[in-house]
Order: sequence, then structure tokens, then C-alpha cells
Amino acid sequence: MGKEKNPRRVADNEAMAIARMLRTSPQKLNLVAGMIRGKKVEKALADLTFSKRRIAGDVKKCLQSAIANAENNHGLDVDNLVVAEAWVGKNLVMKRGRPRARGRFGKIMKPFSEITIKVRQTGESA
Repeated sequence: MGKEKNPRRVADNEAMAIARMLRTSPQKLNLVAGMIRGKKVEKALADLTFSKRRIAGDVKKCLQSAIANAENNHGLDVDNLVVAEAWVGKNLVMKRGRPRARGRFGKIMKPFSEITIKVRQTGESA
């Protein structure tokens, strides 16, 4: 006799992926997340590929992981996937410093953040 199976954290027509410890501020990452929210995954991947923002590559990697989870783990159709939700959270902050004039110390904060992307299969079928 084994343990009970854990219930799914997302609906039957959804899949998700999380990227943690991304070396950028949550505010900057949220701009990239807002760029892909609500779009079809092909369009979102194209937007991330040609984005000038440095962190867009990591967000693209997370989106590709969510698409792969949808296809392989949950049996969803990749052609009908939409980025349902993309939200950003804070992670740790490395505190560094720099000596300043008159014996003072300038704080340098180096924030990390995380992104969660949820893809959903829409009803339209080809």
C-alpha cells in the first residue's frame, strides 16, 4: 500500500513551469512577463526571441518548459496553447556595498526573482 497520489495544482487543460533564481529585479521581469500574457505560445515565443531585454532568453526557456510539460506530461495539443498566466515573484537579494566619501557606505542591492508561466489549451481544434 503506497501513498495517495497528489492532486494536480492546475486544471486538466493547463500546465505550468517555474524559473527560479533569475538574476534581475522583479520589476524588470514583470515587463517581459506582461509582453507574453494572453498570447498564443507561437507568438509569445517569437516575441521573446526578438526582444532586446537580456532576461527574455530565460523567460523563453521557461515558456518552452511549460509547453513541453503540457505536451509530454498532460497530453495537451501544442497548437492550441495560450499563455494563460505569467506572474513574477521576489527571491533573495544579495547585499553588496561600495565605500563612499566621508566614511559612508553605499548599499548595492542585487535582486533575484522568479517567474511562473501557466499555459492553457483553448477549445478551438484544427
